[in-house]
Amino acid sequence: MIATTISDFRKDIKRYLDRVTNNFETLIINRGKDSGVVVISLEEYNSLTATQHELSSRKNAERLDSAIEKLEKGSSFQKELLD
Repeated sequence: MIATTISDFRKDIKRYLDRVTNNFETLIINRGKDSGVVVISLEEYNSLTATQHELSSRKNAERLDSAIEKLEKGSSFQKELLD
């Protein structure tokens, strides 16, 4: 995670945004007392929204938890896809 002020961000915006997109870093821009902005890459944002969707219903969350548990226990299996 990177933190900076709005002034420093303005001075070197390209470098900050390159670090966010290239290194999957989160950038916090402090804008004063109890105020700020968080910058994340588009890829990270898409990942978060996909996770939110997957966990949006109890049934989906239970299926995901079950799949993770099976994978961790080594009781998962692979299937070949048909052409």
